[in-house]
Amino acid sequence: MEVSQEKGLRHQLSAGEMAMVAVGGSIGTGLLLGSAAAIELAGPAVIISFVLAAFISWIVSLALGELASAHPAAGAFGLYGELYLNQWAGFLSRTGYWAAISISVGAEMVASATYMAYWFPRVPAFSWIVVFSLLLLLINLRSVHDYGRFEFWFAMVKVVTIAAFVVLGGALLLMGRVAPQYTNHGGFFPKGTLAPLLAMTFAIYTFGGVEFVAVTSGESRSPKDVARASQLTFVMLTLVYLGAIAVLVGVVPWNRTGVGESPFVTVFRSVEIPRAGGLMNFVVLTAALSGANAALYISSRMLFSMARSGWAPPWLGHLNREGSPNRALLASSYGIVAAFLLEKWAPMDAFVYILRGAFFGLILSWVVSLAAHVCFRRKLTGEELARLPMRSPLGAWGSIVGFVLVCAAVVRTWWDSRVNLVSSLVYLLLCTLAFLLLRSKRNQSTMST
Repeated sequence: MEVSQEKGLRHQLSAGEMAMVAVGGSIGTGLLLGSAAAIELAGPAVIISFVLAAFISWIVSLALGELASAHPAAGAFGLYGELYLNQWAGFLSRTGYWAAISISVGAEMVASATYMAYWFPRVPAFSWIVVFSLLLLLINLRSVHDYGRFEFWFAMVKVVTIAAFVVLGGALLLMGRVAPQYTNHGGFFPKGTLAPLLAMTFAIYTFGGVEFVAVTSGESRSPKDVARASQLTFVMLTLVYLGAIAVLVGVVPWNRTGVGESPFVTVFRSVEIPRAGGLMNFVVLTAALSGANAALYISSRMLFSMARSGWAPPWLGHLNREGSPNRALLASSYGIVAAFLLEKWAPMDAFVYILRGAFFGLILSWVVSLAAHVCFRRKLTGEELARLPMRSPLGAWGSIVGFVLVCAAVVRTWWDSRVNLVSSLVYLLLCTLAFLLLRSKRNQSTMST
């Protein structure tokens, strides 16, 4: 169906490169800056938020890995929704996801400007947004092989550094150089026992990236690479996130965090390690740029797939000589404009507004994929199941549990945040109207061909 319509994409990504694209897109502002907002909501109990988010992410990664290895395509969950649910579900997931990932580029740009203020406090934030945006656009216009190699090492810097942070922070705690902060300033639950649920939006957002493997599968070397990449991504993200957040709330008092700088930088400054704050600031800057780089890649491939399958203007399905969907890439960079506007009109809240606005579109991909996986499993014969490059040990029941948990998390965010509620309703309304307008035209085009 859609796989054949995605001709022109180069199948050059290895399992390691696919995993690093996913890790690169995930380990960004969600952990390095967004963790501050989560800690402010839940205190040390934010660890529970991340454990719950990791469990949900595990279920999602199993379902997506199985589907992606069976149907490798840049259309990913949009294709799964259309194949196993209905056209509306497929369109809603891919359109909402494209909008959310594109807008998340803005969050990474705002974060990058925040980090640069550490060294250049007098330089306007919008100057850094311009410079970094041009750099990332140039990288994404190159071949996918060059992009994958670049993102592999970009993401590796983050993984190694955060692993070093976990080891260093753990050593400081064990050696008694830093007094553990888990029960100081109000106890483990300073905001109440239900507070970890309030921080779930930010915790789940940090795991946003496990679905990147499904999108990159359209340029993978083989279905087996997709399966390996899915497993690698979840393991790396879980170890990095849980280790980092456990050390973070143990070293720095929860009431001293904020989104003015990364709490990871705060940790190194608080223990007075020479120049460590500047080094860590460089790392979190690299992480933000890597996250924006991966988000541009993913959003451009999603829009390209939509154009090739009739759900977006056909001219967006154009590829340049390097095999990059250059027009879809430029259209997907609108999040940079959002960053400009929010940095001008709401600089103190820009990051949180963008993150909350992007949450629902991102989580739609999880909801649709879990529902599609249930239908996918029910249609499989035993022989077909045995041939899958990757099999989820949880089967359909795992996806049912995951679907309920993800939906509960979404409803909870609607209750807690007006930004989440309004942005979700806007997504649903605009995407549904666009679907109704495009459906008849697309079906007529399909029938005529």
